Amino acid sequence: MKRTILLGTCSLAALALGTNAGASDTNQTVELDALVAEALEKNPELNFYRAEIAAAKGERVTAGVLPNPEVNGEIGRKRAHEKSGGLAGEGTAWAVSVSQPFEFPGRIGLRKAIANRQVELAEIGYEQFRAALAARVHALGYRVFAGQTIAEAAQEVGARGKELVEVLVQREPAGVTPLLETRIIEGTVIVLNRQAIEATKNAQVALLELNQLRGQPVATPVQIAKTTLKFPPLPAAEELLAGARTNNFELRTRHVELAQQGFRVELSKNERWPAVTLSPFYSEEKAGETEKTVGVGVSVPLPLWNRNGGNVQTAKARLQQAETSLLLSQRQVERDVRERALAYEVQLKEISRWRPDAVQQLREAAELGDRHYRLGSLPVSTYVELQEKYLEALEAILETQAEALEAWQQLELLTGLPMKGEPEK
Repeated sequence: MKRTILLGTCSLAALALGTNAGASDTNQTVELDALVAEALEKNPELNFYRAEIAAAKGERVTAGVLPNPEVNGEIGRKRAHEKSGGLAGEGTAWAVSVSQPFEFPGRIGLRKAIANRQVELAEIGYEQFRAALAARVHALGYRVFAGQTIAEAAQEVGARGKELVEVLVQREPAGVTPLLETRIIEGTVIVLNRQAIEATKNAQVALLELNQLRGQPVATPVQIAKTTLKFPPLPAAEELLAGARTNNFELRTRHVELAQQGFRVELSKNERWPAVTLSPFYSEEKAGETEKTVGVGVSVPLPLWNRNGGNVQTAKARLQQAETSLLLSQRQVERDVRERALAYEVQLKEISRWRPDAVQQLREAAELGDRHYRLGSLPVSTYVELQEKYLEALEAILETQAEALEAWQQLELLTGLPMKGEPEK
């Protein structure tokens, strides 16, 4: 190959190659859709988002509950004396009261509205994570498939070259040219084996993350079934932007946060007025005569020094921040949509230039070149070029398709809905 491949350690790559080679015979082939379904069912991080929804719903219940009443009791002894100083009577005096605070009208409703928006935010976060998880698993699965395909092709070409070298070594060299040709082929085999190791290592790295996302032990081997992607034409830019304005997860979150902060401003204004506490009470005193008292006490704080002005000012500032955040998110989402659409369009144009059977024809050409070189009707330079170009073209095709798939999936995430013409597997 006419490129330089840098590896941290050859032993790590060799270990990855050995793992893949040993697993390919025993692994069950898995479709990409099956991997996505498994991840959506078993990914452990989903429990975090489910718990977040449950916590938000618990806060909503708490927001609509009145404060608990408070029971107060008093007991003592009472002595009554006549004007002359003599004891008129002695007995027990006791009293009991119940205090119940009542919020200013509308305050509980505002708290419930804030809590409802918190539930909505948690649900949007859950939906967003599921969509991102499905896209990531799909992309990683295709990366694993691409790495395994390139590794198998490189091993196939390398094995063919190794067999050829063994044949050439057994022949008597008739000059320096056959010897040099043998060395060229030996060097090509070394490079091809290195490329196979690199491709396998890349597939194993992607597989580690894939297994983690689908809730499996990271070392679990997986063989991806053969996957053919068909990419649909790109929708109009305005259609994409309209979908993003309505359904984009980030914008939906910002809209809900803005509405929630508006309720917080109203709540801070409402809290300028104090709560009223009603306290029905009953008391009884026995000291010669029996006295009973029944009544209702009212307690209202006087808002003289604290009218909640600081909290109102803070809430209004947070509202302004939420408005700015929404505006910035709208601009960023529009930019991201256009960037991803451009990337997808570029990849799609490149893919449209290929013949459907380009890889197969290059593979057949590499095999044909091997046969004709053995017969002596093909120079070694053409033989080496055929083997290298086959693998380079295979890698370029798979990488371009992987990038186009990721760009399409990002467009789906940005618009928040599955668009028409979803890539077929």
